[in-house]
Amino acid sequence: MQQIRKAVPEAKAEGFAGDMAATAATECLLKLFPHVDILVNNLGIFEPKPFDKIPDQDWRHIFEVNVLSGVRLSRAYVSGMKQRNWGRIIFISSESAIFTPKEMIHYGMTKTAQLAVSRGLAEYCGGTGVTVNSILPGPTHSTGVEHFVAQLGGDRSFEAFEKEFFKSVRASSLLKRFETPDEVARLVTFVCSPVASAVNGAALRVDGGVVSSCF
Repeated sequence: MQQIRKAVPEAKAEGFAGDMAATAATECLLKLFPHVDILVNNLGIFEPKPFDKIPDQDWRHIFEVNVLSGVRLSRAYVSGMKQRNWGRIIFISSESAIFTPKEMIHYGMTKTAQLAVSRGLAEYCGGTGVTVNSILPGPTHSTGVEHFVAQLGGDRSFEAFEKEFFKSVRASSLLKRFETPDEVARLVTFVCSPVASAVNGAALRVDGGVVSSCF
């Protein structure tokens, strides 16, 4: 929130601190913001871990955070959007929804689940001014990725890790580097705008060309 206010001093920004993986936090948020026209479900966690080392608890937790948080918020706001005959719901999925990473299979599962929820919800809102879409970014230089690099990169610099990562792990990338959050946000901004009224029920890729097959 401080970063937003610093970058855009004239912006009117209100924050809320809470664990959106918990039902109670969602209820508190709804009391603070009862009506929303644009909902971007961007909450997500990930952790590299071998498949045979991922316990049931980790599978449940990542599903609660990555999937059910968006389900709860969408469920809370969609009726009002339909009544007003206008709204935007976006799920920030990932190229991992299609290209499941072997080092984070539980994460990939949640991203695929978001595609199913998004498409089904778009069908539910059919014939109204409410659109529901998924955005599929590729590997993005976020704070979480910096921790990811620190965990897997050893003593290598970020630049050295990035070069090796796109050579051996995401070799299909056409961008050959981590995207910036702004590069993803531009597509999100378009889909949220009135001019994107015919973009609905779609899984829109801004993945830097990681996924080579059509989807």
